[in-house]
Amino acid sequence: MEWRDEGIILATRKHGETSVILEVMTRGRGRHLGMVRGGRSRRMRPFLQPGNRVDVSWRARLDEQLGTFQVEPIEQNAARLLESATAVHGLQTLAAHLRLLPERDPHARLYETLGLIIAHLNDATVAGALLARFEIMVLDELGFGLDLLQCGATGTRDNLTYVSPKTGRAISAEAGEPWADKLLPLPPFLKSGAEISGDVQAVSAAFRLSGYFLARHVYEPRGITAPESRASFLAALLKALDRQAPTAPTV
Repeated sequence: MEWRDEGIILATRKHGETSVILEVMTRGRGRHLGMVRGGRSRRMRPFLQPGNRVDVSWRARLDEQLGTFQVEPIEQNAARLLESATAVHGLQTLAAHLRLLPERDPHARLYETLGLIIAHLNDATVAGALLARFEIMVLDELGFGLDLLQCGATGTRDNLTYVSPKTGRAISAEAGEPWADKLLPLPPFLKSGAEISGDVQAVSAAFRLSGYFLARHVYEPRGITAPESRASFLAALLKALDRQAPTAPTV
């Protein structure tokens, strides 16, 4: 069995004296693990780092085996990401979310979005909005997608400001007003076609929204908790946002 693909490194762990087990998110074959012989060498260590984009060739006698990787660098992002606590915790959170999906299950849309987020993890003005959107996408890939396109009560696509915690559907300001204290706020940047940026209040609301449905549909049924890196990312992000004037870069 053999294949070749492009991937983004999520994590590594030592294997024996000289090798590593590499975890990558690939474009066509999803999250995949394999052994890299000599991966702890001085030559290979710099590009076998989380966040780097690589060309990977996998080989094994049987498909169900761990197999081995041959790896060549394409884009080295790790050094840049290590300069920011927001980026470090963000990348760890992205990897944890991808581990909620079955190994070797292709998710091309998540792969492309992962690359986009990694390119902007150092920018606090967009990193939070992008990662919150990623969490909504993960819910969708797991079969628990939210309907944020139209009001679940009236069908209108205008003035959507809430989300029902029961149905996961957007609710307009008018329809939701009587039950506003029981509904979840819908940040503007989560709406289709919206500008990808958010202030402290909007980002916090977005993570409360995605966190609520992740806990309800994923964490609690599996008997697990949210990754610690998620709380660390939010703390670092909100601290960075407090220090910056809000901007609206185009992504």
